[in-house]
Amino acid sequence: MTKLQLTALLLDAKKSRGLTWAALAAASGLSEVYTTSACLGENALPPEAAARVATALDLGPDIAAALTEFANKGEAAATVTKEPLQYRFQEILYIYGPTLKALIEEKFGAGIMSAIDFTMSVDRVADPKGDRVKIEMCGKFLGYKTW
Repeated sequence: MTKLQLTALLLDAKKSRGLTWAALAAASGLSEVYTTSACLGENALPPEAAARVATALDLGPDIAAALTEFANKGEAAATVTKEPLQYRFQEILYIYGPTLKALIEEKFGAGIMSAIDFTMSVDRVADPKGDRVKIEMCGKFLGYKTW
């Protein structure tokens, strides 16, 4: 089973059972962002978490095993996405990427923020002018090595 086939199956099961990503994350014992990314094919779950997600979705051990398979990250992404929300994140990087790089280098030195030793959360913040999306990312700083 490919990650794309697995994702389609998981999305169908999630919808038919009326579950939320938060509910699946609670079942997995992992964060909402990580659990969602694994169900969408971008990460792998540990065996125990995969079994709990499969159980919550009334799916069998073959699906739990498939959830533990390593992902080819970004494989399903288009070079330039046409999906508006995803495009906005690309737009943020186009506009603020150089700023983020400059600020990180000024505060930490030459290096990058890890996407491996990393956490992220997504929250809704009430605002009288319209609710806001709050995204918090926290990644380990990895300095470039000189040799």
